[in-house]
Amino acid sequence: MAERTVEWVDELLEQLSFEWDHQLRPRWSGLTDDEYLWEPVPGMWSVRPRGQAVTPRAAGGGDWVADFDREPDPAPVTTIAWRVGHLLVGIYGDRLARHFGGPPVDYGSYDYPSTAADALARLDDQQAAWVAGIRSLSVADLARPCGEPGFEQDTLAALLLHINREIIHHGAEISLLRDLYRWWPSRGSGEQG
Repeated sequence: MAERTVEWVDELLEQLSFEWDHQLRPRWSGLTDDEYLWEPVPGMWSVRPRGQAVTPRAAGGGDWVADFDREPDPAPVTTIAWRVGHLLVGIYGDRLARHFGGPPVDYGSYDYPSTAADALARLDDQQAAWVAGIRSLSVADLARPCGEPGFEQDTLAALLLHINREIIHHGAEISLLRDLYRWWPSRGSGEQG
């Protein structure tokens, strides 16, 4: 029996691309600004106009900032806008900059999107850049230590698997918030009744 060759780059891409193309991104089509910023429970963190943040350490370099604070306990529920911002900055943006030549990005200086359409367009661009970055890798690249803080000795492949899981995880949270918005008794007003 012939030995089977595993195409590791293809396997890494398939893990995320299947979920992105068939589950996550189709579920987000038609996302409205009301859904994007919906706060069904008190104390949620979101992306807000500068000066309207509800946390002392809000971050952002543009007209809109993201609520942040030192690891509160319990952790707050976050809006779709906040979760998208986390994907754009901490998941895709930071890793694209570190590993695939993307522009430097950080929570403090990022210009957060204020609309659902802008947010989805940015996610689409970063997803495409992420896929292109993974596609550019060789098997030897995948085996090298990634050197990223917290993952210094892990291979780049292990880090990519972790980031793919993060995208799927936060994407599922965004999808669940959309489901809740659609089924909320008063159609997203935050008032049950």
